Amino acid sequence: MEKLIQTAAMAAVKALYGQEVPEKMVQLQKTRAEFEGNLTLVVFPFLKMSKKSPEETAKEIGEWLQENCGAISKYNVVKGFLNLCIGSGAWVEMLKTIDDDPHYGEKTATEDSPLVMIEYSSPNTNKPLHLGHVRNNLLGWSLAQIMQANGNKVVKTNIVNDRGIHICKSMLAWLKWGNGETPESSGKKGDHLIGDYYVAFDKHYKAECDELAKQYVAEGMTDDAAKEKAKNEAPLIKEAHEMLVKWEQNDPEVRGLWRKMNEWVYAGFDETYKALGVSFDKIYYESDTYLEGKEKVEEGLQKGFFYRRDDNSVWADLTKEGLDEKLLLRSDGTSVYMTQDIGTAKLRFQDYPIDKMIYVVGNEQNYHFQVLSILLDKLGFKWGKDLVHFSYGMVELPNGKMKSREGTVVDADDLIAAMISDARQVSDEAGKNNDMTEDEKQETARIVGMGALKYFILKVDARKNMLFNPEESIDFNGNTGPFIQYTYARIRSIIRRAAEQGLQLTVPAADAVELNEKEISLIQKIAEYPAAVAQAGKDYSPSGIANYCYELTKAFNQFYHDYSVLSADTPEQKLLRLAISANVAKTIKNGMALLGIEVPERM
Repeated sequence: MEKLIQTAAMAAVKALYGQEVPEKMVQLQKTRAEFEGNLTLVVFPFLKMSKKSPEETAKEIGEWLQENCGAISKYNVVKGFLNLCIGSGAWVEMLKTIDDDPHYGEKTATEDSPLVMIEYSSPNTNKPLHLGHVRNNLLGWSLAQIMQANGNKVVKTNIVNDRGIHICKSMLAWLKWGNGETPESSGKKGDHLIGDYYVAFDKHYKAECDELAKQYVAEGMTDDAAKEKAKNEAPLIKEAHEMLVKWEQNDPEVRGLWRKMNEWVYAGFDETYKALGVSFDKIYYESDTYLEGKEKVEEGLQKGFFYRRDDNSVWADLTKEGLDEKLLLRSDGTSVYMTQDIGTAKLRFQDYPIDKMIYVVGNEQNYHFQVLSILLDKLGFKWGKDLVHFSYGMVELPNGKMKSREGTVVDADDLIAAMISDARQVSDEAGKNNDMTEDEKQETARIVGMGALKYFILKVDARKNMLFNPEESIDFNGNTGPFIQYTYARIRSIIRRAAEQGLQLTVPAADAVELNEKEISLIQKIAEYPAAVAQAGKDYSPSGIANYCYELTKAFNQFYHDYSVLSADTPEQKLLRLAISANVAKTIKNGMALLGIEVPERM
């Protein structure tokens, strides 16, 4: 509709004032609630052409549109704003166009579409996924769906941090205290099992540090100096470092244990990813990418992009870019995270013709990605300069922050199970599922519980820190996933009842029915979906889609409160309201799918 009016307004300006105007000059907005109209045209940009007052210009354009554009039924002028009323028939035609398109509002990628790569998840193989990972995965997955809906080719990737001292800590603890324990023998998921040994290492390491610190204090050192020395001299940490060196040297025993324990963890991760409804097109591993990164750094050194210090360490001087100097290789030749990211970029660029790279990583890494962008650009990656760091804030539960090394992490698997259990309890207590089989009850609880979790996290602007409140998220009223899901299920119930009455889902002829204000408002809201998808893609904003779905759901519920669908006064009205309801449901389903949220047929 907006496109139609925009084209007509451009024609009006040409006819009235003899000048061509670009699309961007034709500013249309939804008419404010206190004024009559559906769309408002801002006429101030045309005053130099009309050489008349805003009111006179608006009146002239309004009259031209009313005479020459069949969609416009009437208009009114408020200062420099032209409020346009769209005729009932035009809205019915708009509804028919929407009804005919199963992928309404979403574009399909072509051979020439840009390829967007999105990295998310980035777990460590020494512990299970936690609440922070949940936000990361949900944002990454949703962003991928939104970019795809905007006509991009999308590749979803993960970089697994599978090497380093933290991995050796879990391995060493398992060797010392594991007694050959496996996921099968313990009944634990592999990632949980390995996470337990990471916590065990930390517990024993702290005990060693405390003992050593007491000894150093007794020898005359200050408390702070004693604690610092103990951290480096504790036998456990020394053993872990020795194991890391052996790993770097490809020691067959250490590498064998590393591979075995990592496989346990990957199996555990896969279960969690499946429960979250996320997946990847390609997984990269730090153990493969860090050497590639070292090669690229050496290449940059030869080309004069980087420099070597006297201690043999390699640095990038970014002071000309307003930043500082960045370490790329330590004096012993070992790599840092930046090196790994450069190596991963190299492999990705070899694998895919990337046009845009989006990293979904927490806001504590903002500086890291500023630096990475500059370094990748220097090293010749065409997308490096324009890489997107999709930076998001911390997520907490009402009872405080997460501390993984103390074993008090908010575990993703526990959170998922609790959400499904809570959804089942709420449905059981409300009696909403009495006519379902046990399998249907459990499947509905899964859909609603996961919908509650995902929606609550995704409705918040990703850049903000957020408090995830499980009880609030499962509410069937307000701005929640279950509220939207319940409305979808309600509409599907109406459609089933209509089918029982022999009614077809058909949009009536434009001249067969006169729309009321609420019907027009609801069709207009559905018609805003493509713009919401486009804006979410432009802003990288899942929260924009969540907000749209909520506003559409609210609008439908207000309409349904005021008007009956199946008891409408005339057969044409009944068909119209049924078509409106069906297309609200379709749009809700499509929008929620962009958030990775399923909608149930019954609730």
